[in-house]
Amino acid sequence: MNKNYYAVIMAGGIGSRFWPVSTQDFPKQFHDMLGTGQTLLQKTFSRLNKIIPSENIYILTNERYLEVTLKQLPKITEKQVVLEPAMRNTAPCILLSALKIQKENPEALMLVAPSDHWIEDETSYSNDVQTCFNTAQKDGVLMTLGIAPTFPNTGYGYIESDKNENGQGIEKVKQFREKPEYETAKQFLASGNFMWNAGIFIWSAKSIVASFEKYLPEMNALFSKGIPVLNTSEEREFIDENYHKAENISIDYGILERSDTVFVKRATFDWNDLGTWGALYDKLPKDSDNNTVVNADTVLKKSKNNMIFTTAKKLVVLEGLENYIVVDKNDVLLVFPMEKDQEIKELLKDVSDKFGNKYV
Repeated sequence: MNKNYYAVIMAGGIGSRFWPVSTQDFPKQFHDMLGTGQTLLQKTFSRLNKIIPSENIYILTNERYLEVTLKQLPKITEKQVVLEPAMRNTAPCILLSALKIQKENPEALMLVAPSDHWIEDETSYSNDVQTCFNTAQKDGVLMTLGIAPTFPNTGYGYIESDKNENGQGIEKVKQFREKPEYETAKQFLASGNFMWNAGIFIWSAKSIVASFEKYLPEMNALFSKGIPVLNTSEEREFIDENYHKAENISIDYGILERSDTVFVKRATFDWNDLGTWGALYDKLPKDSDNNTVVNADTVLKKSKNNMIFTTAKKLVVLEGLENYIVVDKNDVLLVFPMEKDQEIKELLKDVSDKFGNKYV
């Protein structure tokens, strides 16, 4: 295993569209959403651990999730968990991680990936990542993995490439495009040179730090003054004192949309960002009536196209129900139309307004 390979897993989100299973105290990445015996975080870690040494895998998360992170990932130590004292989007946490990694190993190549994605073909994933690592060794090159779109999805950002690939499926990025309207998404699909932005990035620590210096100099200056204390016992005090001062901006806006050295590798694996119950339903096995069941016993009569999920093994009996999400978790039961799964985030506000933080 290459000792210069590092990974940064972003695991600080709340996953509010997976309520009631995903809550502020225990978000979806720490749950076994797929019913495999592994949480999403554990699956992401084990997938990366096939090509990256376990001691080189960092977890970016909120300080309230330190204990559960260490419990779920016994191969890592507390110094590999980078705790965000404030929510500041992806650019600040990636810069902080890159400076820590560069200080430890100036030759480091690092991958950044979310903790909650579904990837079935892990061999193809490893091969694609290896290709990106090879390319990212060139000075200044920033790599991302793009997913070949299968339908005009309006919930994803897109990457537009120049179509001129280098023989390994690597193309220069022309621009990043925001989540489009349906008609625009159809045009993207028809053109053939648009990919879904999966939020998986590969670069050298040197190249990404140089990019911050060029495009986000204030943020770079803020964190660079802490380099002497990074990876020491004094690091935590520096982060607590300075992190909240960083601009709230994504890596896409802050760096990738401004840089002219970004390349995209067309992924050869299936991918889903598992952002909603409907997305989870799409990826799991179905019975003869297209019902998906996770962790429940069922008696289903005249019921079709339902997503059924219980956190405790429980008998669920349905009759005459179609196209619904049915989720049972401790003191919350959710029965919600599948077609409105994007609205669960808004539903959460209604619950909070009525009951405070009791159920969220």
